[in-house]
Amino acid sequence: MERINLDNELPKYRLNCSLSFGDIYGQIIVWLIVIFISLAATVALWSSTRQAYAFLTVGIILVISLPFLLFAFVTTLLNRIEFIPLEEEKKAHNLSLNNPRRSDPATAS
Repeated sequence: MERINLDNELPKYRLNCSLSFGDIYGQIIVWLIVIFISLAATVALWSSTRQAYAFLTVGIILVISLPFLLFAFVTTLLNRIEFIPLEEEKKAHNLSLNNPRRSDPATAS
């Protein structure tokens, strides 16, 4: 029985994630605004007879806005992830070693 070596057949990839805080900064600001608006609505509805309505208002606002926030976070993250084949990376590195730039001080004569 012949043994199959899968290491030679499967390409290898490098995972590169370029997500930074600036990418999600606006989303966090919007989420904070939503929370403060819901708290303002709670304070506006707060009285001895409408406490249940105040809590329901906060719950509804948070439950409805949370899926949109998660969708924004996940799509931003997925847009910043890339898979780079290692063979292409090695080829690009070898090309840069074989063709040095003339302005490179290490190779200038």
